[in-house]
Amino acid sequence: MNVDPLEFVKGMLAEKKKIPGFGHRVYHTEDPRATHLRQMSRDLGRSSNDPKWFDYSQKIETFIKTDKKLNANVDFYSASTYHVLGIEVDLFTPIFAVSRVSGWTAHVIEQLDDNRLIRPRADYIGPVYPQKYVAIEKR
Repeated sequence: MNVDPLEFVKGMLAEKKKIPGFGHRVYHTEDPRATHLRQMSRDLGRSSNDPKWFDYSQKIETFIKTDKKLNANVDFYSASTYHVLGIEVDLFTPIFAVSRVSGWTAHVIEQLDDNRLIRPRADYIGPVYPQKYVAIEKR
């Protein structure tokens, strides 16, 4: 890495950008899942003799907690854990999503059972569908 991760984060904040992996809509104290992932990231870093990713994460977490009063959420330490496990960065987002599918499905079922209208808190701004499929090797 050519840039110090903490300096990179400070640069993002100077540009008024959000730092992924911090804050949570429900947990206003530490996300209990982050507690476990932090420990897993630390332990994996030690056992693989590659603790730098955990060390970077810990420095960033300490800075954000002090500067912005935000706690790490589960996604923050998932990234360093996945990296040390050798998972490609391009797979991080699909793994984050797959791990949430059962929860999303449960929410939809609960909402349908109660005959409540689903009101998403986000607007889709991606491409209009249907789109033509392009094989990965032709992209």
